[in-house]
Amino acid sequence: MTELLDIFRALADPTRLRIVALLREMELAIGELAVVLDQSQPRVSRHVRILVEAGIVERRREGSWVFLRIIRGGAVGDILAHADDWPFSAREALVVAHDARRLAAIRTERVAAAERYFAEHAAEWDAIRSRHVAESEVEAAMLAMLHNRRLGHLLDIGTGTGRMAEIFAPTARHVTALDRSPDMLRIARAKLTDQPVPVDLIQGDFLNLPMADATIDSIVIHQALHFAHEPDRVIAEAGRVLRGGGHLLVVDFAPHEDEELRTLAAHARLGFSDAQIRGWFASAGLLLETTQTLEGGELAVKLWLGRRRSDEDQPPVVRDGDGSHKRLAA
Repeated sequence: MTELLDIFRALADPTRLRIVALLREMELAIGELAVVLDQSQPRVSRHVRILVEAGIVERRREGSWVFLRIIRGGAVGDILAHADDWPFSAREALVVAHDARRLAAIRTERVAAAERYFAEHAAEWDAIRSRHVAESEVEAAMLAMLHNRRLGHLLDIGTGTGRMAEIFAPTARHVTALDRSPDMLRIARAKLTDQPVPVDLIQGDFLNLPMADATIDSIVIHQALHFAHEPDRVIAEAGRVLRGGGHLLVVDFAPHEDEELRTLAAHARLGFSDAQIRGWFASAGLLLETTQTLEGGELAVKLWLGRRRSDEDQPPVVRDGDGSHKRLAA
């Protein structure tokens, strides 16, 4: 009873309801919330503290930034699952809609900042990556991890200059290389001529892949996830288009504190932990099969290989003593 009372007391405020509505859409920093709400950061911080103490919102520190997100599951999850049906008045609905428009502007600016960087640095993109662990070592590890696996129709998400599509084309049946940046695709198009298999280059968003459900056999996300402000949604979208039994290989940095990469290289995330990737894979219906860490250079590089669950992954059905059937817990 106490937990429910704390939750309802915390929600009994217009500003805190607006914060919850915004955080249901995406993780935000205090400063971003203050911009959307048009309130001072200290005032927003006080409201956030109440939501945190009530177990509705949690903080996630990443370097010098602190992101806020809704706590999933439990009583909070059950209550907020019906938030779309809450009986807002006409005036309150206008406020929520206004907040949504301002949130969209923040999203647009985040994407625009990354795209400005891509446009300015597309020609040197491979050289920028070389400041970290040697790309030749990363590529060798990727090829070894996917060795003897049927790639079929391979989707390269965030293809950049097209290097991943280039190295995996000889073992795939078909390659689709996707990127938001037309400058990157222009370079990739020049690089990917005369490949042994069909290669399609398309402009698209990794949060809204232009593919139908369960139509892709394998996916590679190489050094692209750290540009996502909502990496869990990127993994979920990859899981959506992946066929049962298909593989997803994510290559990115281990957690680090190189804040310079936020401004110099438009990185939204400072690396990822095994626990984060495992949780996002599980939510997307993926089994994390293996991981590998490559030390060297300024940053460590991680490889995570997952497989889309299929019927074969279901626990066996056994006959109970009364003749009925039940499925063993996984």
